This record gives sequence, C-alpha cells and structure tokens, in this order.
Amino acid sequence: MRQYKIYFILLILLIQFSSCESLLEPENENLTTEKRLTQDPAFGEGLLMTAYIKLPTNTLSFNDVATDDAVSNDKTNSYLRMATGQWSALYNPVSEWTRCNAAIMYLNKFLTIVDSVQWKWSSDTKNKLYARIYKGEAYALKGVFEYYLLQATAGKGKNGELLGIPIYNNFVETDGNFNVSRATFQVSVDQIYADFDEALTYLTMDDYGDISSLSQLPAGFEYVTQISDYNEVFGAKTIHRISGKIIKAFKARVALLAASPAFSVDNTALWAIAADDAAVVLDKIGGIAGLDPSGHIFYTNKKIDAIKLKPTGTTQLDQKEIVWRKAISIYYSRESANFPPSLYGNGRVNPTQNLVDAFPMANGYPITDNTNSNYDPTNPYANRDPRLALYIVYNNSTLKNTIIKTGVGGGINAKDSISTSTRTGYYLRKLMRDDVNLDPISPAGKNHYETHMRYTELFLIYAEAANEAWGPDGKGTHAYSARDVIGAIRKRAGITQPDAYLASITTEADMEKLIRNERRLELCFEGFRFWDLRRWNADLTETAKGIDINNANMNIVNVELRAYDNLYMHYGPVPETEIVKFDQLIQNEGW
Repeated sequence: MRQYKIYFILLILLIQFSSCESLLEPENENLTTEKRLTQDPAFGEGLLMTAYIKLPTNTLSFNDVATDDAVSNDKTNSYLRMATGQWSALYNPVSEWTRCNAAIMYLNKFLTIVDSVQWKWSSDTKNKLYARIYKGEAYALKGVFEYYLLQATAGKGKNGELLGIPIYNNFVETDGNFNVSRATFQVSVDQIYADFDEALTYLTMDDYGDISSLSQLPAGFEYVTQISDYNEVFGAKTIHRISGKIIKAFKARVALLAASPAFSVDNTALWAIAADDAAVVLDKIGGIAGLDPSGHIFYTNKKIDAIKLKPTGTTQLDQKEIVWRKAISIYYSRESANFPPSLYGNGRVNPTQNLVDAFPMANGYPITDNTNSNYDPTNPYANRDPRLALYIVYNNSTLKNTIIKTGVGGGINAKDSISTSTRTGYYLRKLMRDDVNLDPISPAGKNHYETHMRYTELFLIYAEAANEAWGPDGKGTHAYSARDVIGAIRKRAGITQPDAYLASITTEADMEKLIRNERRLELCFEGFRFWDLRRWNADLTETAKGIDINNANMNIVNVELRAYDNLYMHYGPVPETEIVKFDQLIQNEGW
C-alpha cells in the first residue's frame, strides 16, 4: 500500500514544518523547502500524509474512562483527572483544536501545490490521475478533521448562539489573519458537506481496486487508455486510503451529530437526512443482509489473522465489518496496559458495574425487569448477553487459560489489591488479543490494527436516526426499519430468538432507549460513549460503580464520582490560550 511508504519524508516534514510559520519563514538552510514541495513528488505528498498521521482514530483513546463506562487505576490518567473535576478551558484532554486545525492547514497548503507537482513525469495520464486522487483525498480529509473539530468544540457561545468552528479554506501565511471567528454550527456543518461533496467529484468510485478491462473504468475516467495506469493510482494498492465510500459514511456521522438533541430540537427532517446518509452506504452491502455475522468480534485473533496483508488481483481480503481501518502492525502495548497483573499487565482500563448492568440477559430482557429477566443477583453473570463475556473479564472469567478472580482471595488480580489491580472488580477483554505473550522473559506482540469506522456503527446510526424520523417500524425509502436493524444486531450477539423484549417495544421513546443501550454495548471502549452522552444531552454525573465480592457476598459500591456540570459541559471549551490570543473567538457558555 502507498499509505505508509514515505515515513522518511514525513520525518523531514515534521522537522522542517513544525509549525505553519516555519513553512513560510524557514531558516536560511531551508530556503528551498517551498520549491521542493512542487519539485519532489514524495516531498509534496508528505503534506497529505501528515494529515493521515494526525487522524484521531490512529490510536485508541479509551476516553471511556471519562464516562460511566470505565475508570482507570492510573491516578495520573488524563481522562480520570477530567472526570473528577479538572476539566477546563486550560486542561482539556479531549480537545481537537490544535491537531485538527494543523491538519486542515497542511491540507490547505497541499491543495495550493497539488496541480503544480509533476507527480509522474513519464506519463501525462498518470500525472493527471495522481493529481485527481490526491485532491479528492485532501478535500475528504479536510472534511474529516472539520468533523472531529466540530464534535469537540461546537456549543452555545457566550453570545447565546450555537457556534461551530473557525473555517479555513485557504492556507494562512505567517502574516495572514488567524483571528477568525467561529462560524455558526449550521454553517460549519454545511462546510463539511461542501468539502465532502468536492472530494466526491474526484473520488467517484466507492472503493479502490484493480480493473481488468477499460470497460470497468468509473465515469469520468474516459481519458485513461491503459489499464495499468488506472491500477497504479486507483487500484488495489490504494486500499485503506480515504475513498468515496468512506466519505459517504462520514456524511452520516456529521448528519447524526447535527440531528442530535444537543444541536437540534426534535427536527424530524435532520434525523431523516442522517438515516438516508447511512443507508447510502448500507444499501450497497444489501442492508440487513450485509451485517457481518461476526462483526462484533472484529478484534479477535482469527479475525485479524485472516486478513491478507497484501492485495491480490482485483480485491483484498478484509473483514466484512470494516469500512476503514489503519494498516496492520505488530505490538503488545495494548495488552500490556490492560491485561490483569497476574498476566503481566497493568490493568489500566476497568469497566464499571454501570456498563456490566447495561448488558441484558440472554433472553434479551434488561436485568431490571424483575418479571421476565430471571436475573439472579447472587449469580450475576449467569445467562447474560454473550457480549458481556466477550468484552469484560469478571470474577472467575478465564483469560489466556487462566482463571481471573477479582474477589477476596484472588491475589493480585483481586479488586484494589495492588496499584495495577482493578478498581471496579472488572478487567477489559474487548480489543485485546489473548494470544499476546507478556512474560518478561519472552514477550511477543501480534498483529493489531486501529479501526477508523465499522459497519456496525453505520447500522446503529441508521437505527437511531430512522427511529427518530419515522418511528420503530418506519423505513423511509429503504427496505429496513430501526427495529429490523436492532433485531439483527441482537440476534448476532446471541440474544435468544424470537426476541420477546424487542417485540414488546411499541413506542419511539422505548425504542430510543434500547437503541442507545445497544450502541453503548456494541461500541464500548471504541471512543463513542463520551461524545454520545454529550450529543444526547444525557446525565454526565452518574457515579462509576464497582463490585466487592467475598465468596457469596456481592456488594455494589461507588468507585468514582463524576464531577461534571450538566448545565454547560455537554459542550467542550475552546482552548483558553486561543481565546486570549484572538478576540474574534467566542468561548462556549460556562467555560
């Protein structure tokens, strides 16, 4: 893949272009830098690749620690500090201001030089193709970073207006005007859509892949006369760079944010747009029939190891679940951070009792349903939704052929035993490979990858939006309803069929509650809960709970208070340093 072929060039870029200012006012020894951007294709592409490197989803944040889903045993954890009272405009671990604005500037700079670079001096056709794909990627990535910035920064300003982000459609020179006001929320959304739509004029195909005949060329590529020319640029080796399908999927994310309660007031039309945007991608895979039967365990050994690392022919074997992912790499740092201490891990992310209680019984009923669930508080993990055992290590679970005891008598794995023990009575299983060896004598990493987007997320976007727009059984112009989607996801999870609890739901409000819970379970520890609570205007202050186990005695206990203010903390702050520097920036209320 071309995605990561120029790390050396990027190193040069990151040294020489450490700020926008250094681009335009280089030191004397770098006077040829600007010229070299157009003369050296790899150097020019480095600007684009720098944006890829800045994608927030290149690493897992585990910002779940800032929610009711998890705590950390690392007392210096930034999300722990944030959740317990230190979140401010000066200390904001979830800020995307610097990263996203820097990426946008890199992309704007790239767009000024993309048509001036001789990408392939030996072929006019290839040169034209490279310019086309790079422009499409640049506009697409610009929209992606604008989305992440909007998600983190949008809110009601101190002027009473719903504000979004500062919009930069040009590279700002050193002596240019950085004192730019935030656009309104709606104008910001429109800008993101405009960048995505511009990208789609260049990336007209949904996916990259080799062709074997000129008749397979997408519309707009009539000037291509050699199959090899197209395949070199838009072929299989380009898979995992941003594509038309990914852009359309991101449109659904933007639309969901715009329709959500924190940014809209029960706007049926906006919910319908979000559902339609998700369906644009889902309909291409057959709707419900396209749901990956094992998509909820996309992180497991067999699922990852089945992926071919190099493209073959016209396709590349990948998981059916994946819309967009990062390249595969070998490491064991994730397991080292989160395995229980007896397995040489540091047990950092501890799922809460709150999350455990959100998993229903195997028959689909919530454990709070005393009539139908058959929940036994003295045997709390029996007959539960199978996803509980897949995602969370609880007392007497088996991990790496080792029984993990988190109650009294469990040794160093027991709750609060040592600094690396769980604080809640639970350890993280989801996203871990159980074949990673952390033994200090012979530690061994395994293949991992980070997921930028999964199809399950798109199904959940559709379900949430469709229910709000058309009710539990409405379908709009599509062939499936919110109930159909949630039914398929729960069936895949192993909920007993027929799903009596799902069938009992008749109102939009009850379906909303179920959809939000399914989203919580399916996407747990993937960085969604923090943002979901805020866009829903949900309670941020639910105390994180755990469980004390002493043989048959089980007591639910408070572990960590959440020191948020529901009056204004559904919206994050603009960095105070920016507010001080630029008088055109308006801070969000409360900060």
